[in-house]
Order: sequence, then structure tokens, then C-alpha cells
Amino acid sequence: MNTKESFLQYISTEKRYSRHTVTSYKNDIDQFMGWLEEVRPGADLVSVTHADVRGWMVSLLEGGASAGTVHRKMSALRTLFRYMRRHELITADPMAGLKLPKKPKQLPVFVAEDALAKLLDEFRFGDNFSGLRDRTVVEFLYLTGMRRSELTGLRDADVDLSAGQVRVTGKRDKQRVIPLAAGFVKSLRSYIEAREEKGFSGGWFFVTDRGNKMYDRAVYNIVTRYLAMVTTVEKKSPHVLRHTFATHMLNYGADLNSIKELLGHASLSATQVYTHSTFEQLKKIYKQAHPRA
Repeated sequence: MNTKESFLQYISTEKRYSRHTVTSYKNDIDQFMGWLEEVRPGADLVSVTHADVRGWMVSLLEGGASAGTVHRKMSALRTLFRYMRRHELITADPMAGLKLPKKPKQLPVFVAEDALAKLLDEFRFGDNFSGLRDRTVVEFLYLTGMRRSELTGLRDADVDLSAGQVRVTGKRDKQRVIPLAAGFVKSLRSYIEAREEKGFSGGWFFVTDRGNKMYDRAVYNIVTRYLAMVTTVEKKSPHVLRHTFATHMLNYGADLNSIKELLGHASLSATQVYTHSTFEQLKKIYKQAHPRA
């Protein structure tokens, strides 16, 4: 097993990074090694220098990559070289002292409350299983703030309707419990009944039209399709519903620590971005409403 393969196995099995993150890291490392082979044929990971990493970063920026993309790719390399140092494969970290491009501050995109109310209260998703399932997916993401991968990974045993709560397994297998609104519990019972009438059983809570485990792309397609009917925000992904959950909670007085726990964030700093989002909305309202603004 070479260094890259052992590293990927390490972050997958020991660090318990998500499948998506492991794939992303693999692609970034492969891209770097492909570039390195062009500029320094025969070079391997052990021989990588500070100049090599900086050269790739400059190449990415000149190729039109955003600062955010560069930060993500450099994060993959940083994690790799830390692993290599820990296992004494290299003596010096080629990432040391590397200055990354400044990322522009991007506020979370969220859907307006009235738009979501219109979708969930007025729009007809259809009375068949697919329609009921699609509505439940959208509402589940909005009412719990969970990630798409967490939703597709839900098992029947994770959803406790009698207790009105759902157990979510997040990043690195960290679990948290999220309460379910009483009205939503009733909707979930209807979904389960419809699923059972179709004869779909296997333990997965959300399933496709054929009864198989729901997959990430299907959830993405469901969310983007229905959000497009009520909002003009540029991004309409499942993660936007996660942002919307947090922003609406904050707008209605929830404290940051509570939102942090519900979202499954490892630190409060990741949650604080929503305070900026809310403040920008307040500034917009202030400018519209105050006669001297």
C-alpha cells in the first residue's frame, strides 16, 4: 500500500471522515500529483517541497480557481503532510509558512420564511407515494437542519415518533438528538403508512420510488425542483435548507449554543456565521423602513 492509499484509509477508518470528504481528498491529491509530474517528472510525495505546493497554488489561481477552492485543496494537502510527518515519512512540512489567498466573506444563502411557508402549506406535492415522500424530505431538512448525507443515512430505528425525536449520526459518527414538531410527527406517520402500502421495507427511512435506499443525488434533485417554484435564490441545494433552519431559528430568538448542538457543529465558530447573515437582513430591513436610512 503506497502513502496515498494508506493516508486515505487512515482518514476513512480512523478519523472517520465522510465518504464524500475522502473522495474529495483523493481527487485533490491526484490533481496535485498530476501537476507535479508535469513540472517535475519523477517526483513523489516524499520529495515535495514548499516551492512545489506554492507553485500548484499559483497555478490553480491563474487557472481561475476561487480562493475557497484553493483553501479546500490546500486543506487536503495539509492533512496529508501532517499524516506523513506523524509517521516519519518526511522530516519537514512543505506546507509550513504557506500563505493562502484571502477568502471573501460569504454569507449563508437561505430561503425566506414566507417562501417556505407557501411551499409547505399551499403547494400540492401530489397524493401518491412520490409526492408525499418528496414533501417529507423537504420538510425534514428544514425542520431539523440535518445534512443531506445524514438524511439519506436515517434508519427506521433512528426516528422515534412516540418520543417526537430523531437520532442523527453526523460527521465522524458523532450522534445527536433533534426534536420533532408534533404536527410534523403526524406527517411522518402518513409517510410511513404510504411507504408500507407500497411494500417498501428494509430499514431505511427514506427510499426511492423503487424502494431502494435514498441516495444523495435524488435528495438534491427533489430539493432543487421544489425550491425553484418558490424562490429565486441562486443556490437551491439541500444545504440551503440547513442554512435556512439555522437562520430562522436565530431570528426567532434561539441562542447560538442551542443551534450549534442541533446542527452538530464541532465548535461555536462554525455557527457564528449565521449571526452575520441575520445582521445583513436587519440592515436591509432598516434601510427599507427607516425614513432617514
